[in-house]
Amino acid sequence: MIKVSHLMPTTEKKKVVAALSDLMFTVKIQEAAKRANLPIEFVKTGEDLLEKAKEQPKLIILDLNCASIHAVELIRKMKSDPDLKKIYLIAFLSHVQGELKQSAHEAGCDMVLARSAFSQNIVQILQRHSGVVV
Repeated sequence: MIKVSHLMPTTEKKKVVAALSDLMFTVKIQEAAKRANLPIEFVKTGEDLLEKAKEQPKLIILDLNCASIHAVELIRKMKSDPDLKKIYLIAFLSHVQGELKQSAHEAGCDMVLARSAFSQNIVQILQRHSGVVV
């Protein structure tokens, strides 16, 4: 007999966690997540993000300019944790912030995009992460 409870967690882990404070981007990401049929949760602090990361989401979206989160430090902390380092991290920032982009990459961020590129491709990004295969 197969226990269904063992199968359930894999479908529950298909969510996305986003850390940002920009209301316009929150709405845009929320709409894109609906279109990709992907549940999404928004957090506003680094502590909340780390707590949600323990639930092993498919993807974490991070605004590198979110004042309430020390993004580079948070990325470094997550990527040095054996339980969290496999979570795919996408960050976005202003296209003129080359130094911050480099710092995020060095800390271990999987992808760093300019806000405009992120905005244009958010639906495709979420659809890519909505499948069973990572």
